[in-house]
Amino acid sequence: MAKILAIDDEEDILALIANILRRDRHEVITRSEVTEIRPEAFQGYDLILLDVMMPHVDGFELCRKIRGYVSCPILFLTAKSDEEDVVNGLMHGGDDYIAKPFGVKELSARVNAHLRRETREKSLSRLTVSGISFDFDLKEVWVGDQPVRLTPNEYKICELLVRRRERVFTREEIHEEIYGIDGEALFTTITEFIRSIRSKFKAYGVSPISTVWGVGYRWDND
Repeated sequence: MAKILAIDDEEDILALIANILRRDRHEVITRSEVTEIRPEAFQGYDLILLDVMMPHVDGFELCRKIRGYVSCPILFLTAKSDEEDVVNGLMHGGDDYIAKPFGVKELSARVNAHLRRETREKSLSRLTVSGISFDFDLKEVWVGDQPVRLTPNEYKICELLVRRRERVFTREEIHEEIYGIDGEALFTTITEFIRSIRSKFKAYGVSPISTVWGVGYRWDND
């Protein structure tokens, strides 16, 4: 059983979400408005469902402000289908989005898939490659003694590439690893994540991700 926070200004939507996820034996807390952003109010959850278009606060902006304080998956509930809007939301720390109107099975499957990925056991190990250190247990990345602040999806991409740095990953393969085979996030979000990761590492004078033109991306060993 997971503890899930659902935020939407439509009471009918909240009731539907609660009914669906409680059938899966999850604890569901609902909020119909956010008038004050206090990060501690969003902590302690295993997953957050967040409406994008609310009267008092923009869902993308709310995600950006709380992402540094919560590590659980954040899934957007949105009627927006514009590519730029979706990319903007995911680049602000969201993990996925569910388009409205959504079906019962879709919501249940998407939420439970993210919860499974979060609880998947990983070996407790560390790795240092060319001065960049990974703690796979704590999900932290360091250049020398300086921490690199990555979003959860940026970290997932880095871990995927560094663990299997002997091969090149296509954008589609990275997308599937991050969002699952049925993930609806746009492939272009992967390009944006890579650009953001490179920018963050560049600040420390390193450039670990190479583009293999016409194929995809790989982690440099040198």
